[in-house]
Amino acid sequence: MQPNSTEIALYLAEDIGSGDITASIVSAETQANAVVVTRESMVLCGRAWFDEVFRQLSSQVMIDWHCDEGERVAANAVLCKLRGPARALLTGERTALNLLQTLSATATIARRYADAVAGTGCKVLDTRKTLPGLRLAQKYAVKCGGCFNHRIGLFDAILIKENHIIAAGSIANAVKLARDYGNVPVEVEVETLDEFAQALAAQPDRIMLDNFSLADMRTAVEQNQGLLELEASGNITLDNIRSVAETGVDFISIGALTKNIAAVDLSMRIEMRID
Repeated sequence: MQPNSTEIALYLAEDIGSGDITASIVSAETQANAVVVTRESMVLCGRAWFDEVFRQLSSQVMIDWHCDEGERVAANAVLCKLRGPARALLTGERTALNLLQTLSATATIARRYADAVAGTGCKVLDTRKTLPGLRLAQKYAVKCGGCFNHRIGLFDAILIKENHIIAAGSIANAVKLARDYGNVPVEVEVETLDEFAQALAAQPDRIMLDNFSLADMRTAVEQNQGLLELEASGNITLDNIRSVAETGVDFISIGALTKNIAAVDLSMRIEMRID
C-alpha cells in the first residue's frame, strides 16, 4: 500500500505551519547524514509513509533502508540512514517518526496476536477502532503483522448489532432486510445462545459471538456444524486468545490491534554535517 500524498501534506502542514523557524538557523546549503534506530524490538511498518514525508520536503533526501517492511527487528537495530539537506531532515523528523512508530506499533502488536493463534486455523481480525485519519494505514499495518482486516468502514459490509435488531423487530427480519439491500456480506452480533439459534436460522454469512464464555463458544461451534462463519469478540487478550481460538471459531476480532497501541520508541540522530 502507498500513502496518500495529500494526507502526508496535511500532516506536514500541521507541524510546519508558516515555517520551521528552528531549522532556519541552519544554513540552507548544509548537507547532513542521519540514522534512525529502534530502542525496542518491533515489526517494521510504514517505510513508504516515512519516505513520502521527506520526498515532499526535498527531492535531494536519500534514504537507505536496512530492514524490510514487515520484518521483525531487534532492539537497537538501525532501521535506515538518510542523507540530504539538513533543513529537510530536521523539519521532517517528527512527522516521519510519528507515522513510522505508530504503524510499526500496530504491526508489532498484530504479530503478537497472530503468533498466539498460530496453528489453530483461526484468523485474527482488526476492527473500526482506528486512529482518525489513519484507518487504511493501520489496516495495512495489521496485515504487515500477520493478522487480517474486518470491514473497512460502514460501506463495505453489514454488521447487525443490538440496536439494529431492535429497530428491525427481530434478528430474522434484520437479516432479511440486509439481504434485500444487495450483494454485500451480512454479519449478525449475538450475546446469548438463544440469540445465536435465531441468527443461525436466519442464515447470515457470519455470526459474531459477543462476550461468550468458552463453554458457550464451544456449544455454538457444535450447533453450527460448519454451516456459517463464526467470529468471537469481546474481552479477548493475549492471555486468553489461544483458548478462544481452540474452541473452533473461524475468526477473532481484536480492537486493541489499532486502539490500544503504544508507539514504538524510535530515535533519529544527525550523525555528521557535510558543509
